[in-house]
Amino acid sequence: MRIDLAGATLDIWPLYLYHAGAQTLNVAVTLRARCWLRTRNDRRLVLRSIDTNQRVETDHWSALPEDAPWRLLKRILAHFDGTGLEVVTQSDSPIGAGIAGSSALNIATCAALARWRGLDLTGEALLGVAMNLEAQAIDVPTGAQDYRPAFYGGVSAVELGVGGVTRVGLEVDAAALADRLIVAYTGASRQSGINNWQVMKGRIDGDPGVTEHFDQICQVAGAMRRALVAADWPEVGRQIAREWELRKQLAPGVTTPAIDDLIGRAERAGALGAKVCGAGGGGCIATFAEPGNMAAVTAALAKGGATILACRVDTDGLTVAEGGSPPA
Repeated sequence: MRIDLAGATLDIWPLYLYHAGAQTLNVAVTLRARCWLRTRNDRRLVLRSIDTNQRVETDHWSALPEDAPWRLLKRILAHFDGTGLEVVTQSDSPIGAGIAGSSALNIATCAALARWRGLDLTGEALLGVAMNLEAQAIDVPTGAQDYRPAFYGGVSAVELGVGGVTRVGLEVDAAALADRLIVAYTGASRQSGINNWQVMKGRIDGDPGVTEHFDQICQVAGAMRRALVAADWPEVGRQIAREWELRKQLAPGVTTPAIDDLIGRAERAGALGAKVCGAGGGGCIATFAEPGNMAAVTAALAKGGATILACRVDTDGLTVAEGGSPPA
């Protein structure tokens, strides 16, 4: 899964076409999604979600229910014509955490089914299929950034323009970055569909305030990229704080009193910057602090009711292997 550091929402077509030099900066973290496939002797489908402790069995993917957690899986299985399979899924992400948990699970499942089908999907082809299937499942536009951390891992600049989407891996000290990054779940699910649509509509309608804020967010993303590569950690923290101030003004509901309280607690404890992951309204908060202040900031967030999600920077990305079994 990923933490978006700067430039999120600009990765949704066509928003990035309106802003020169648009890019999204993100980092893959060791909160992972997993999918296990096992063939059956009959043509039936058996699906099990470890996270929700739910199971469904059917003769054909078309009979699968439309509600979560099956809606996305139904579309993935339809695309790959999955039959005669047991499919087990598991995610380290809380529901609605805003760290691209569904996108990571999407990539894992698509990659497993592509291997099962014997399809040699290149990275970008696999990412395109996953992105389009998720848009069908959630009925709102999907951004381009969420699938790349799941596939490539590491720290990325996702460059966006008329030529398409290009992922550039950044040479960043992963351990030093992880030593300064705290991921905390607020306990409330984020509202990406609502917030992103409000922002998109405002920008497409030419709202001057939204346009100006996106121009500035583009500038923040550029500054963030330079700071990450230079290992200028105080500047990274300042740009995270600056991006959050801009993002809060894009649409109502991006922040909430509970989010403001948690970020305030983190800053008073010594955080250099903090922001909500994804579209906002809930989900996870990414907080940046120098190593000497990490314990105090972590304690402040926990005291405010947040759940700390222990993780590091994930440099592996997608792995596909044969053998092994899911938890019982």
